[in-house]
Amino acid sequence: MTGRGRTLPRRFYARDPRDLAPQSLNKLLVATGPEAGSAMGRVAARIVEVEAYLGSLDPASHAFRGRTPRNGSMFGPPGHLYMSFTYGIHWYTNVVASLPGDAGAVLLRAAAPVAGLDVMRSRRVRARRDRDLCAGPARLCQAFAITGGHDGADLTRGSLRIVDDGVPPPSEPLATARIGLAPGRGDTVGWRFLVPGDPHVSRRAGPAG
Repeated sequence: MTGRGRTLPRRFYARDPRDLAPQSLNKLLVATGPEAGSAMGRVAARIVEVEAYLGSLDPASHAFRGRTPRNGSMFGPPGHLYMSFTYGIHWYTNVVASLPGDAGAVLLRAAAPVAGLDVMRSRRVRARRDRDLCAGPARLCQAFAITGGHDGADLTRGSLRIVDDGVPPPSEPLATARIGLAPGRGDTVGWRFLVPGDPHVSRRAGPAG
């Protein structure tokens, strides 16, 4: 596999994050140029785990209390990246969904490496197995060299894209509770979606709550 396919158009992202999340499964996150580690390189991984986040309807969302300089990218337009900084050490990649003015995003939690594994291994030297290279949102960012500088990046153009190589999303994706949320912050909502049986997910599937 080469990690090549059709770049998804902006209209693909212009929908409710709860709809975009399962439709993003089995799409390819692709990096070229500097993000791939060399001018001629290509790094790609198949998205196997995501979480949906809304704005004012979702206490777990960074946009729950409205727009700020920190979360501005989450308010659109769709098809861009919103980069969140967690625990003061890790970057997380979120794909902006919905329409402009209506905050929403899909967190990329895990992916299965497809191309550029040597580059990923050089960035994730502590990974014991290839299936651990992108098994978690922080690990995925490390493997792709995605940082806060990518906040607002346009996925429909540039060196970071999500593409469709013909592999459809699962007809019955697993839906579970989102990970790491305290009681009262949406921890029982089934807005985490996974490719059933895929070994590259960040955690084994649990109940939706």
